[in-house]
Amino acid sequence: YQRRVHGTPSECLFFFAMESIGKGWFSEVSSFWPGQAQSLEVEEVLFKGKSDFQDLLVFRSKSWGNVLVLDGAIQFCDKDEFSYHENIAHIPMFSHPNPKRVLIIGGGDGGVMREVLKHPSVEEVVLCDIDKMVTDVSKQFFPVISCSFADPRAKVLHDDGCKFVREEKSSFDVVIVDSSDPDGPASTLFTKEFFTHCRERLTEGGILCTQAENMWLHLELISSMHAFISEVGFPSVEYCAIQTPSYPEGSIGFWVCSNKSCSTPVREIPASILDTLKYYDSDMHKAAFAIPRFAKLKLGKVN
Repeated sequence: YQRRVHGTPSECLFFFAMESIGKGWFSEVSSFWPGQAQSLEVEEVLFKGKSDFQDLLVFRSKSWGNVLVLDGAIQFCDKDEFSYHENIAHIPMFSHPNPKRVLIIGGGDGGVMREVLKHPSVEEVVLCDIDKMVTDVSKQFFPVISCSFADPRAKVLHDDGCKFVREEKSSFDVVIVDSSDPDGPASTLFTKEFFTHCRERLTEGGILCTQAENMWLHLELISSMHAFISEVGFPSVEYCAIQTPSYPEGSIGFWVCSNKSCSTPVREIPASILDTLKYYDSDMHKAAFAIPRFAKLKLGKVN
């Protein structure tokens, strides 16, 4: 799934979250973004539970709608979820001329799949997320996000994503990795081995897009990832970033990997899709790849 907390054990973070909610606020505290914490005022706790993999919390906030929290880290809010889901889906999808078969690793809430299935060329989407409770909770509390599960083109598996790409033999035009941060069960999704298997699952000219952390907080990690992804054999490995206010520092990035640059859409956005979008369009697609000079220097993108 998406973002997990580093450093402090999740049980302590979940306890802290409950304590904060007891005072009327939820605060997202982590050593992965030290010295800062975003806080949201809580109107009502809607759900709290523990799956085999993580703690889950859903609360209704005063100004950001319903909020999903995993192991103490905000995954999305009703107010801005479209920013993350639209971009991680449509940047790779509109970089491909005719995507028919798509694999989503993680994304158990259904938000990425919702966006992918807007493309009429898509014949099948395989979603593989290890935690069924995330899917069940999304269906109950986030109907706008989870609406895609009813689509007959959707095939949902609750399994280990790393194992799936290693053992699966079929190919996909686009692979999207809506992963958690590189600790705990998600650590295998940030390795050269995993990216190698993802590349093996792509058709000729296929595109891989993965969650790639925050350049303001995690530039060393991003740089180390750039090094080993480049060794996998993708001719083009590009970092892009978008605005997502409910995430630390208000932004998050993606790796977009293929046999050529994906910085410009290769298809026009049909009105049937454009009319449903709140963030993504062709201008925002191109703008996402215009990253600040400090990040370009770190990634060796400046001569």
